[in-house]
Parts: sequence; C-alpha cells; structure tokens
Amino acid sequence: MKRNTFIYWVSTGLLTFMMLFSAYSYLTNPDMKSAFVHLGFPDYFRVELGIVKILGALALLLTMVPRQLKDLAYFGFALTFISAIIAHISSGDPFVMATMPFLFLAVLAVSYFTRSAAGKPALNGKAGLA
Repeated sequence: MKRNTFIYWVSTGLLTFMMLFSAYSYLTNPDMKSAFVHLGFPDYFRVELGIVKILGALALLLTMVPRQLKDLAYFGFALTFISAIIAHISSGDPFVMATMPFLFLAVLAVSYFTRSAAGKPALNGKAGLA
C-alpha cells in the first residue's frame, strides 16, 4: 500500500470512528442534553446531529457512495467542527474546549486532501493513484 493511501485510510478511519463515537454519545448519554443546552442549542438538534454524523461516517467509509455525497459529508463535518469551535468560544468555555473540534477539523483535512491516493478522483478531476 502506498504511503498516501495509508494516510487516507488511517485519517478517514479515525475520523469516522470519532463521528460514530460522538453520535453514539449524543444519542445515549443523558449528560449531552445539558451540554447542548449550555451551548445554546435545542435538544432536538442533538438527536438530529447524532443521526447525521452516522450517515456522514457511512458515506465516507462505503466505497460505493458517489463522490458528490462524500463531498457533502466532508462539507457537513467541516461545518460541524467550525460551528463547535465557535459555540464553545462564544459560550465562555475555556479555549481548550475548542481544541478538540479543531483537531477533528485537521484530521478531516488530511482525509480530504489524501483521498485521491485511495483511487478516488483527484481534486483536479483527474483519476489516478498518488
């Protein structure tokens, strides 16, 4: 396996694991309800976000999913991480609380920019392995 392909699958695997774990936590952990209220979000948003994270993780993992849906999942995750950073800072949380979403955003970027190495079309539209 080539180095870039390895980096893609490790970063994508880590990203999807993080998303599935957080989705599970959103849907099953009662403390998450108060965390979302603290950030100013309604409770239904927690459930909605948990379900969408599961769908996005599956879209990135399953090879038969069209590129457009994978792009939508990448965009949705990036929007989620950026929104989480802003929400934590705006709610008065210590800056360290915003570092986890920033770390997740970095892993997302690695996955996105190395995806052409896994046999997916490159960002410029040309197919090929790195």
